[in-house]
Amino acid sequence: MKTKSLYIAATTIGLSFCMPIVSHAQENDKSNELKIWHTHPASEWENALPVGNGRLGAMVFGGIEKERIQLNEESVWAGRKHDFHNPQSLEGLKEVRQLLFNGEYTDAEKVAQEKILGSKNWNEVHSYQTLGDLQLDFGNYRAKGNYRRELNIENAIAKVVYEANWTTYTREIFSSAPDQVMVIRLTSERKDDISFTTRLTRPGNKALIEVSGNDIVMSEHVGNGIGVKLVSRLKVIPDGGTVISGGDSIGIEKANAVTILLTAATDYRGGDPWKITAQQMDAASLKSYSSLKEAHVADYRSYFDKVKFDIGSTDAVYFPTDSRIDAMKNGYVDPHLIQLYYQFGRYLLISSSRPGCLPANLQGIWADGLTPPWSADYHININIQMNYWLSELTNLSELHMPFLEFINDLREDGRKTAREVYGCKGIVAHYTTDLWHFTEPEGRINYGMWPMGINWSCQHLWEHYLFTEDKAWLDTFAYPIMKEASEFCLDWLVKDPKSGKLVSGPSISPENSFKTKNGKTASMVMGPTMDQMIITELLTNTVDASKIINRDAAFRKKIEKTLANLSPMKIGSDGRLMEWTEEFEEAEPGHRHISQLYGLHPSNQITKQKNPEFLEAARKTIDYRLAHGGGHTGWSRAWIINFFARLQDGEKAYENLLALLRKSTLPNLFDTHPPFQIDGNFGATAGITEMLLQSHAGEIHLLPALPAAWQNGYIHGICARGGFDVDIDWADGKLKSVTILSKLGNNCKVRYGDQVVSLSTEKGKSYTLNSRLNQKL
Repeated sequence: MKTKSLYIAATTIGLSFCMPIVSHAQENDKSNELKIWHTHPASEWENALPVGNGRLGAMVFGGIEKERIQLNEESVWAGRKHDFHNPQSLEGLKEVRQLLFNGEYTDAEKVAQEKILGSKNWNEVHSYQTLGDLQLDFGNYRAKGNYRRELNIENAIAKVVYEANWTTYTREIFSSAPDQVMVIRLTSERKDDISFTTRLTRPGNKALIEVSGNDIVMSEHVGNGIGVKLVSRLKVIPDGGTVISGGDSIGIEKANAVTILLTAATDYRGGDPWKITAQQMDAASLKSYSSLKEAHVADYRSYFDKVKFDIGSTDAVYFPTDSRIDAMKNGYVDPHLIQLYYQFGRYLLISSSRPGCLPANLQGIWADGLTPPWSADYHININIQMNYWLSELTNLSELHMPFLEFINDLREDGRKTAREVYGCKGIVAHYTTDLWHFTEPEGRINYGMWPMGINWSCQHLWEHYLFTEDKAWLDTFAYPIMKEASEFCLDWLVKDPKSGKLVSGPSISPENSFKTKNGKTASMVMGPTMDQMIITELLTNTVDASKIINRDAAFRKKIEKTLANLSPMKIGSDGRLMEWTEEFEEAEPGHRHISQLYGLHPSNQITKQKNPEFLEAARKTIDYRLAHGGGHTGWSRAWIINFFARLQDGEKAYENLLALLRKSTLPNLFDTHPPFQIDGNFGATAGITEMLLQSHAGEIHLLPALPAAWQNGYIHGICARGGFDVDIDWADGKLKSVTILSKLGNNCKVRYGDQVVSLSTEKGKSYTLNSRLNQKL
């Protein structure tokens, strides 16, 4: 058809035009399918398709004659718990602060590097690692064709379909949360036609592989004995045919169909992985494939189906995902790809962060090899926080819990670090941590000397409360963590001799640097803006929490006194928000971190309602950063989408969303830093939600940053603070109607443009308002 020819032209010669966007009400079902699909196997890991159940994940390559399914289990880590705090830190802290107050920045950094920062034992591998590979060898095929590899994010099933030997073969792969098992189903249109050999392997050739009958067991004490002990079991269940086992593999000859089950566990939580995996396998193998699949789909959709999003589609939906991304790079606009990308972010969180699991790391749960980038660890200087920005907004509140539990797990070591490194009460953590929850400062000054990791993370505790208003949880779980983090801040803050105000330090503006007056490059100061914002927010939230649960009145007054004396955020002579206490020349004006805008997002310290002058300063800050090359990494671009959404500039938010898809998106829709880093996926989904609904400023603000390109559409099921589910429909670029479900019975203010109405609600009831915010009766 003509439109498809035009699409191919746009892809191949780079034409920039927009095809008509059609409503899905006028299209057949395929036009709105949420599938990532390709017409060829993955040639490299970053093009494979991810499946996961929160704990057990896989990357599906889809090879025809040789299939590789790369496996992960969330707790497969090399390393151990150990103490690497610097014994000179208490001595060095006072000296470093005095040097910084004197403006001797580079000298202060030398002392801090020597006397405050610790050093890990880098002779040990300390990293998240692959579980291994499940390999399938089908031998040589003839007459191969009609290949399709897909991931259906509406049911979380990957599928590979192709023709060979004059028949059609199908593989389905999913990771089941209800049954805690990976499932692979092999079928053919022809009877007695499934023949292959399968094995489990792991890099390093140190895993023990045991084969017996239909079963393979792989075990290893990873990290050369310094790490967890893992066990993975594979069971082959054929329908007909012959099983031939021996050596390190199992062969199947002439089966009608085959189901392969895989379980995996480690001893990280103290259990016996041999028993755990055996129990899981025994239970799953008693069930039929259809029963396993049905339970998996029902469980997954109980999360996924909460949110529906539609901004139309074009004939681009009939083309492979990699071709659609290429077309976007050449200027084509594909609204359905944005919908797919949005829901893919939710898919990834559902697949990598379930209650009772570890939080999603830098790569979710998907990582290849024994030393993935940045160890695929838990960076707590923005990355893990960005992973969870979408959780409350997109109706996945339960999936926030692994991160909130992880914050709690940092407390034990955090108390030790606060006491031994800084001589402070409370808890502290720095820029990164790992499976064993270390909190000490380590590495180099420009990233390691930043004691705000727990403090920023505490924002997520408060946000979870604002969306759920679970007072019992606030009282027993969240508030004790917030209080300890606040106790650290009260001890940590010192008076700036010049201003008389309380400042944080020594610290940095994460990973950024400035030029000193003598032309040298430095990173560390007293009172960096981001620190001051994070501390202001934490202390304010702790006061509010203590009032809600009616606890610690004396401590609350102490915090309030401190808040009154904190050094505030400042606007520089050029109208930008200052990043440091002085107007230093930036060493990298286009740096990927834009930390001084923390108050704009994810915090609510800068809003149009509260302080429009700081909103304008924030705008100048981001414009300057972008003009100098900012946003060049995927996660940074995702943050920028959120910034412009909060600035209520839909066109700029949309422009940066397109830039993310065109410059920082891999063929399987993974975000790339480069390399792959999952926070950009999560951050972009959060940003799109912020474009359509905001509630951080005390109002349910409808379509605050709707771009002109999204003339017609809807988003249903997203959430606002105060316990509200919101369904928004718009047409011709304007609000058509909104339906608000009150889950808690709170009153609320609803804003659309300059219109604001107050709404009294009852728990469990829905309220529909028209474009003028009049209630429909």
